Amino acid sequence: MNQFERFVEHPKGKLFVASWQPDPVAPSGSANVPFLLLHDSLGCVGLWRDFPDRLAQTLGVPVHAYDRLGYGRSSARNGPQPLSFIADEAQAGIVPVLDALAIDRCVLLGHSVGGAMALTAAAIHPERVAGVVTIAAQAFVEQRTLEGIRAAKALFAHPEQRARLTRWHGAKAQWVLDAWTETWLDSAFRDWSLVSVLPKVTAPVLAIHGDRDEYGSEVFPNAIAAGVVGPAEQVILRDCGHLPHRERPDEVMTAITAWFRRRLA
Repeated sequence: MNQFERFVEHPKGKLFVASWQPDPVAPSGSANVPFLLLHDSLGCVGLWRDFPDRLAQTLGVPVHAYDRLGYGRSSARNGPQPLSFIADEAQAGIVPVLDALAIDRCVLLGHSVGGAMALTAAAIHPERVAGVVTIAAQAFVEQRTLEGIRAAKALFAHPEQRARLTRWHGAKAQWVLDAWTETWLDSAFRDWSLVSVLPKVTAPVLAIHGDRDEYGSEVFPNAIAAGVVGPAEQVILRDCGHLPHRERPDEVMTAITAWFRRRLA
C-alpha cells in the first residue's frame, strides 16, 4: 500500500488531499473506479483513521480523501458558513479535487453531511460520479438531528472536548464547531432537504445507517433509497450509532464490497 499527501488549489485557498494506492491495483475497467471520501461536519482526513487504507486494500482500487476548506489541514475560511454549503461543496468543492487528481469518474463516499454532499454532487455532475455510498447521511432536518446537535454543542462547551477539535483542526476548531452547530440550528436552515436532489441521482446508491444514530432515524436511508432514480440499496446496522465505519467496521466493509462488486464490477 502506498500513501501520498498533497495540496491542491481551490479558488479560496489550498485543500489537503491524501491518497491510498493499493498494490497491486485491480485491472483497468469499471471495477477500478476510485473512491473519493467526503468527511462529516467535524471531520477531516485524519479522522477517517484506517478506513481509507482498508477500503483500498479490500477493493483493490485507489481511495482519496480531502479536507474541505476550513477543516483539518486545508486553508482557513473567513466568515460564517453559508446555509447553501452542501450545494456549494457539491457544485464547486469536489470537482477541483477530481480534476487535480486526474479522475474522470469516481465513487463518492460520504459520512453524515458528506453523504448529502455526495448525493448532491451525483445530481449535479452525473458524468463524474459512478456511484454513491452514504454512511449516516441526513436527508432533511429531523427533530432527532436538532436534539443531537444541541447535546453535542453543550458537550463541546467543556475545554477537554474542545481540545479534541483543536487536535485535528488547530486554530480553525471554533469555526468548525460553529459551522456545524450554528448552521444546523439556524431556523433558516430548518427547511433544507434533499427532496429536489434525489430524483436527479441516476448512479447506483448504497445507504448505510445505524438504528441508534444520534442525529437521524432510519427515515433518512429510507428517503434516500426511495428518492433516487438509480438502483438503490440500504443497510441498517442494529445497535449502531452515527459512526458505523468505526462501530461496525467489518459489516460496513462487507456491505460496501458486495455492493461495489455487484453494481460496478
